Amino acid sequence: MFNKITAFLKEVQLEMKKVNWPTREETVKYTLMVIGVAVAVAIFLGGFDLIFTELRNCYLLKVEPCYTGKLLGL
Repeated sequence: MFNKITAFLKEVQLEMKKVNWPTREETVKYTLMVIGVAVAVAIFLGGFDLIFTELRNCYLLKVEPCYTGKLLGL
């Protein structure tokens, strides 16, 4: 059993040498891209949430003040 573990760890070490690791600049670039996309999606979903909450409050629950009609020109 100990031999299998040792063999496995040696294979892991060999495979880790084959890995093409990203440079620091690539890592920073990809991290900023992920953060940017996450912020964009959050703003997009937050906007839809705001719109649908306002529509629900105005037309289903009849809560005042209703800004939807003023924004849409109704």
